[in-house]
Amino acid sequence: MSNSFSALKKSSNSSFEKLNSKLQQMNTQGTKSGDDRYWKPDVDKAGNGYAVIRFLPSPAGEDMPFVRLWDHGFQGPGGWYIEKSLTTLGQDDPVSEFNTKLWNSGIEEDKETARKQKRRLSYTANIFVVKDPSNPDNEGKVFLYKFGKKIFDKLNDSMNPEYEDEAAINPFDFWEGADFKLKIRNYEGYRNYDKSEFDRPSTLSDMSDEELEAVWEKQHSLTEIVDPKNFKGYGELKAKLYKVLALDGGQHAPNVTAETDDKEMDFSPRFKERSAPSTAEDPSPSLASSDDDDDSLDFFKSLAED
Repeated sequence: MSNSFSALKKSSNSSFEKLNSKLQQMNTQGTKSGDDRYWKPDVDKAGNGYAVIRFLPSPAGEDMPFVRLWDHGFQGPGGWYIEKSLTTLGQDDPVSEFNTKLWNSGIEEDKETARKQKRRLSYTANIFVVKDPSNPDNEGKVFLYKFGKKIFDKLNDSMNPEYEDEAAINPFDFWEGADFKLKIRNYEGYRNYDKSEFDRPSTLSDMSDEELEAVWEKQHSLTEIVDPKNFKGYGELKAKLYKVLALDGGQHAPNVTAETDDKEMDFSPRFKERSAPSTAEDPSPSLASSDDDDDSLDFFKSLAED
């Protein structure tokens, strides 16, 4: 028996403990994108999590305190398609066009495929982490935070309250805004944010204007996220779609680049894959993102890039 194999046998118990520890860490923390500008809340083994954050104003020189992004993430016989959608920029996008053709085909199976490939909606804003019990080192720091429609609805509701006895607040304001108590629970296998709520309006952490200015200067650019230079061109995306879905009769994807773009190329669906039916009846189906979606796509993206 070789020395190296003997060492392997002796370390089998400790190796199991180390592997299990790593697995539990992945289960509770999810997959990380590797971009340390972004903050993600952690959850425990039961899927519960808690943190207090403050949404911040528009960065210097920018008009809005958040940006909206559409993207796609799905798998076909030719691999994974994980790309930003050009509809974010108000432009035509090959996946949206192809999904529309599927949806209008009159075939229910095509509709199911379109649902699987539908757009995901997410928002990104700057936040100040007030309290992060799982990672106290994050407290007092500025991060980007990517979130879905559920949390965006909470922001919108705070600005447009439903009842007369509720005062509207600007959740992105340093002085008149409010801390956001992020409460995560596991509901039927998915992260649920329904119990999350805003605290009473107050100045961020009772800071002076000088301290608030220092926080403001640490914010990250939001317009950079939706800068057209960070999106692939229509032609390149169409070629990627052909390859992933084997739309070219199983042959190589068409040689389409941003320089030789041809939007008249016919999208003739030759690949169908069943997915769970949905009750949605939207000719341009879309899906609001969740942290679980983001973690899964980060993981699959890393596999696709290996």
